[in-house]
Amino acid sequence: MAVVRLPTPRRRRVIPGFGLSLGYTLFWLGLIVLIPLAGVFLKSAGLGWHGIWRIWSEPRVLSALSVSFGTALAAAAFNAALGTLVAWVLVRYRFPGKRLFDAMIDLPFALPTAVAGIALAALYGPNGWLGRWLETAGIKVAYTPLGIVVALVFIGLPFVVRVVQPVLADIEGEFEEAAATLGASRWQTVWRVVLPSLWPAVLAGFALAFARGVGEYGSVIFIAGNLPNVSEIAPLLIVIKLEEFDYAGATAIAAAMLLLSFALLFAVNTLQSRLLRSERRGRR
Repeated sequence: MAVVRLPTPRRRRVIPGFGLSLGYTLFWLGLIVLIPLAGVFLKSAGLGWHGIWRIWSEPRVLSALSVSFGTALAAAAFNAALGTLVAWVLVRYRFPGKRLFDAMIDLPFALPTAVAGIALAALYGPNGWLGRWLETAGIKVAYTPLGIVVALVFIGLPFVVRVVQPVLADIEGEFEEAAATLGASRWQTVWRVVLPSLWPAVLAGFALAFARGVGEYGSVIFIAGNLPNVSEIAPLLIVIKLEEFDYAGATAIAAAMLLLSFALLFAVNTLQSRLLRSERRGRR
């Protein structure tokens, strides 16, 4: 008697095949991201290499780039530490008003950046509620690079919290209890049990906060003071170039920001992938 083999049912997938999905992905990536970025480089290429280098080497441009990237890195590093602490409190503890506090974390996402800048300038200005007392102590926040850091910390904190929070929630508390049972101190538990699993998420939040801060404009110009060679940011200098109809100069500065941002984000992503690989090896 012959055995009839029924055909195995094909597994249906929600999304199309790999080829079609990759095609759509590359199409939208090129249309939304790559083509506009290529336009920046093509526009600045009209100056020639010597013209681009002349703009990049101007003291005002170098100062604006250093202010933008320096303050963005400082604010992102501060948010990486503070955001991790905030995520820890939200995940590990229960207290009255927790839901309200959790919802307030997302306010910088919904609040217009110009409104945030005006509020920070009014708060930390010479006559502000906090600014007057800080200036009495010799600390000037408004119209200095420190004010820029404060604004970038405000708009970048939610990125770190929302990236670290779900990862921290997935880490089972039994590991921390087991470490304490074996005699580990609180700092040993944090450094050797919790943080090794959190580092990739912390770096991802750091990268997002940095990427948001380096190109921030609305919340910065009101509190920065916009003094050339002191507290002028690169996005503002690009706007000034556009108002002067110097489109090639504006795109040259934008190209410098793109190259520097890509290099820093590539380094962070490389470090993050290495940490993920080492974590997987540790689990095995």
